[in-house]
Amino acid sequence: MGARCSKFSFCWWHSHLKPSLLDSSDLENGGKNEKNAFPVFTEFSLDELKMATNGFSSENIVSEHGEKAPNVVYKGLLENGRWVAVKRFNRSAWPDSRQFLDEARVVGNLRSDRLANLIGCCCEGEEKLLVAEFMPNETLAKHLFHWENQPMKWAMRLRVAFYLAQALDYCSSKGRALYHDLNAYRVLFDQDGNPRLSCFGLMKNSRDGKSYSTNLAFTPPEYLKTGRVTPESVVYSFGTMLLDLLSGKHIPPSHALDLIRGKNFLMLMDSCLEGHFSNDDGSELVRLATRCLQYEARERPNAKSLVTSLMSLQKETEVLSHVLLGIPHGTATPPQPLLLTPMGEACLRKDLTALHEILEKSGYKDDEGIANELSFQMWTNQMQETLNSKKHGDAAFRAKDFITAIDCYTQFIDGGTMVSPTVYARRCLCYLMSDLPQEALGDAMQAQVVFPEWPTAFYLQAAGLFVLGIENDAQEALKEATKLEAKRNKN
Repeated sequence: MGARCSKFSFCWWHSHLKPSLLDSSDLENGGKNEKNAFPVFTEFSLDELKMATNGFSSENIVSEHGEKAPNVVYKGLLENGRWVAVKRFNRSAWPDSRQFLDEARVVGNLRSDRLANLIGCCCEGEEKLLVAEFMPNETLAKHLFHWENQPMKWAMRLRVAFYLAQALDYCSSKGRALYHDLNAYRVLFDQDGNPRLSCFGLMKNSRDGKSYSTNLAFTPPEYLKTGRVTPESVVYSFGTMLLDLLSGKHIPPSHALDLIRGKNFLMLMDSCLEGHFSNDDGSELVRLATRCLQYEARERPNAKSLVTSLMSLQKETEVLSHVLLGIPHGTATPPQPLLLTPMGEACLRKDLTALHEILEKSGYKDDEGIANELSFQMWTNQMQETLNSKKHGDAAFRAKDFITAIDCYTQFIDGGTMVSPTVYARRCLCYLMSDLPQEALGDAMQAQVVFPEWPTAFYLQAAGLFVLGIENDAQEALKEATKLEAKRNKN
């Protein structure tokens, strides 16, 4: 097992390996030789991606660096049932919209089953978003550094290195050799447990188009001198990832090279792998990492030679990736997001015109059963005035004369002879239409006080909160409204 393959044995091994593991030639179109194996690149609207991600809910965040990262990745579900990863950039990134669209279209032309492919983008106003295939089984960082059930097997580590080299070789062959900040968080696992390289690193993602690791200990020497990324810089980063796979830890390259020069490479090896790899395999991977980490960029190998070197190291090639990774097949599909009603969708889109149509159509039917304690005297004088105020308010509401409607509904509410949650709801929308979201939110909350389990009250709270930019609270109100409406429909 430890000896290197002879020329004959290598040829036999090559001919008997599964094509999906070896051949880079079939990586385009997913190794399936089918032109339609991947979705076409699409330019999405912001509303579509808002719907897909449940209004960019914090519960949909999947990026390893959390909600406060400058560029956040969300999971989402498109209307066609496809799960996607949506990267939302900080508004200071990509000041040039044309450059963003051009970059996205070029990267969106790449199609490989070694990539988590870019399938779309969105560019509206200050919003810049990328849409990629969703990978449900976490990152290499999770499986390598923060594993829970079992450490990553040696054969799987070798497969990750090989597939990653194939991904880089494919990108180079398509003129996209530059990859920004290659690290263990950029390698994702699909539903079959196969490792894929995130397409997001193929895009420039900063104001000046420069991006690399923020940790100087892992940054290529030439980047520190020139501030530029080259294909050789990417190979250097690949070398740091080989060290990650060897050690199960993120060891700074300079420290690792000191250990290697001291002929003490076993100190690098993950103690969890003891007895599960041959010294020859370990030595070969260390030798390859050393070549990638050469100080002089021209002395590093290119992506194609990395593929060739790693090909002969593959083990247990007949074992499926999800088995090697120790995960059930096809698991980790994210939970279904909220199935929003038309009113919920209107709130999420901040479509006040649609909300107006819904409220006008529903009328006052939800006021039925609301108790109103009226004294006998009120029927003779104040009652008629109160009803007239409501009548005039409704006429103004229908005519979209929102200022007049506010005045009339205010007279009705201040009269105190009747309590109507619908009047509060209508005045709430009038306030929203008049760019008074704080007052609108107050009315929506008052409607909830009058009618505690009324979905409309929560929907309008969500609308007001969305307009105010209080996204998390808006999402909670939207969930409550959806839940209450579903409960009402069951009864």
